[in-house]
Amino acid sequence: MPDLSPGSDADVAAVNALRSAVMRLGRRLKHQRVDESLSPTEMSVLGTLARCGSATPGELARKEHVQPPSMTRIVALLEAKGLVRQEPHPDDRRQKVVSQTEEAEAMLEESRRKRNAWLATLAEGLDEDEWAKLRAAAPVLEKLAHL
Repeated sequence: MPDLSPGSDADVAAVNALRSAVMRLGRRLKHQRVDESLSPTEMSVLGTLARCGSATPGELARKEHVQPPSMTRIVALLEAKGLVRQEPHPDDRRQKVVSQTEEAEAMLEESRRKRNAWLATLAEGLDEDEWAKLRAAAPVLEKLAHL
């Protein structure tokens, strides 16, 4: 683990540069959406359903770090747009299970393609050494994103 105490200026500077670059790149990626009518939170919920599978609104609220009433509203909006469906929970009829629709899957896939193409275009500006370093860093960044 890196020493991020006040005395380790190089590590503090590296963390600062990483934070800044990740935030800037993330903001730019958010603009590469296919459906501009969806909020970033709605897109995040669809992404969570794509990664984790069907879930109750309460489970989605925990995964997305929002309050359950907020998630209920988000799910209702997504359902009205035809991007999710709610079905009775198989074990607890008082609950619903939320799953994405085929339309949501197609929209997310198109969004991934657009974002990947945008990133690939940026990567064309890198030299071979920079590209190799970025490829090597990708699993580490993925790990950080899921800690």
